[in-house]
Amino acid sequence: MADQLSQVFAALADPTRRDMVARLAVGDSTVGELAEPYDVSLQAVSKHLKVLEQAGLVSRSREAQRRPVHLEAQVFDLMTRWIERYRREAEARYRRLDAVLAAMNDDDHESAREGHPS
Repeated sequence: MADQLSQVFAALADPTRRDMVARLAVGDSTVGELAEPYDVSLQAVSKHLKVLEQAGLVSRSREAQRRPVHLEAQVFDLMTRWIERYRREAEARYRRLDAVLAAMNDDDHESAREGHPS
């Protein structure tokens, strides 16, 4: 079985599932409500929801007959931590590159003042 982060990214690779997640961010919905904007069967929507559920992105409650689908927002914390780690590393690389380029620029200006070509 894949780790949860891999399951989450795999589940969100599909545009229909991403759209469902975006709609669930606004509020809980039933399967029927989620299916309304798509030209697919309820069974197809249920399959999408099963993938989201297995990834931990959504849950379905047993609230009466309605069985609303609920977005499990804490899973996004896992994704955010992973993304943030690599964002910080990339920013550090860009800061080092900026420092190297600034030093090269300073060297070019210094050479020009001394009358030496770069």
